[in-house]
Amino acid sequence: MQTILIIGAGKSSSYLIDFLLDSAGIKNRKVIVADVSVKIAAEKIKSNPFATAVAIDIDNPEERSSWIQKSDIVISMLPAFLHSVIAKDCLALGKHFFTASYESEELRKLASEIKVKNLLFLNECGLDPGIDHMSAMKIIEQEKAKGNEILSFKSFCGGVLAPESEDNPWKYKFTWNPRNVVLAGQGVSRYFQAGQIKCIPYHKLFERLETVNFTQAGEFDGYANRDSLKYKTIYGLDNISTLLRGTLRRSGFCQAWDVFVQLGMTDDSYQIDFKADLTYRGFLNTFLPYHPSKSVEEKLQEYLPNINIEILSKLEWLGFFSNKTLPKTSGSPAALLQKILEEKWQLSPKDKDMVVLQHQFIINGAFGTKEIISSLVCIGENQEYTAMAKTVGLPLAIAVDLFLDGKIKSRGLQIPIDQEFYNPILEAMKSEGVFFEEIEKPNIQ
Repeated sequence: MQTILIIGAGKSSSYLIDFLLDSAGIKNRKVIVADVSVKIAAEKIKSNPFATAVAIDIDNPEERSSWIQKSDIVISMLPAFLHSVIAKDCLALGKHFFTASYESEELRKLASEIKVKNLLFLNECGLDPGIDHMSAMKIIEQEKAKGNEILSFKSFCGGVLAPESEDNPWKYKFTWNPRNVVLAGQGVSRYFQAGQIKCIPYHKLFERLETVNFTQAGEFDGYANRDSLKYKTIYGLDNISTLLRGTLRRSGFCQAWDVFVQLGMTDDSYQIDFKADLTYRGFLNTFLPYHPSKSVEEKLQEYLPNINIEILSKLEWLGFFSNKTLPKTSGSPAALLQKILEEKWQLSPKDKDMVVLQHQFIINGAFGTKEIISSLVCIGENQEYTAMAKTVGLPLAIAVDLFLDGKIKSRGLQIPIDQEFYNPILEAMKSEGVFFEEIEKPNIQ
């Protein structure tokens, strides 16, 4: 009997666990779901006879090793910073290791040992990273096989609200880790355009936007991710002229979010302790110049002249012009802002999330140049079976299933950019309702 150990039973694990349990009996497999809360783990396995829910203390090396030793393959659904802890245990105990998160520098240091032990450590097999890699590589390699040259590649992905749930002026609520949303884009974003390296400092990131349209989901703004440069090598596009990967938000979001960036309210580098009775209005005023008589509204519009009525309405909806007391008064500006947003951007029971992903290619060949637009739109079912959980968990579950079936032969430290991974995973995703629609047309300059 093959034993699968899943460590972490959080938001993104529902589809992953269900998929592996559906075939566990037929394929003679046992699934162990380990979480800090055995109650949450038990809820996820739904009394399936081929599954066991256990409590695990990640900080206890003996306990971790005990459960890993009982397994053939380990899936880490923990926060990314904990993957290396589990990976090192798996390496020591000779167990295969799978995650949806980015391949870290710590894991790269283990690459030679992983190969020597003939193990597969598969990372970046979720949504972004994951489906984005696989769907991009499929088109890239298909076009290369025809002898065509890829001149430009742009890719944008976002976790947003389904249109029917966009019931506030921001058209946004937290469908993923709030902290990651608040801190998104910090640092310098780098990409290639027309053969040149382009850099966008954080304070300009949300001003430098691209409009991205989906037939089914409408219009979004895309802003550049921190590092697009490395994907030239990863995707085998060393001679490409333009390459950019970015994040999507509903049109209008970024211009309003930029207010927080310009004022310094997303700064997480220092702590501050306010009086317990500080108001929303007072918090906003903290980041504005002093004036003995001008109102917060007046100072804000003078300090940031690009603010318009739509942006002001978004800030007002969040309560920033009110005398309501702050829900949290000690912490970094980013932490205090996050607490405010968590109250207002909380999903209601009826809300559904949506994942949008689009690749934009310009390709040169004997025909001249053409454009390929490849788009994915996935809408969640409810608060447990979200689009994010589906697009993060299913590719990973399918990869595990294929590996245990002996259909993936690769070993070593890998991400799913080879046909052995992406062809069967993307095909299986189609049967789960996750697929791309492609539009191909002549490129008219």
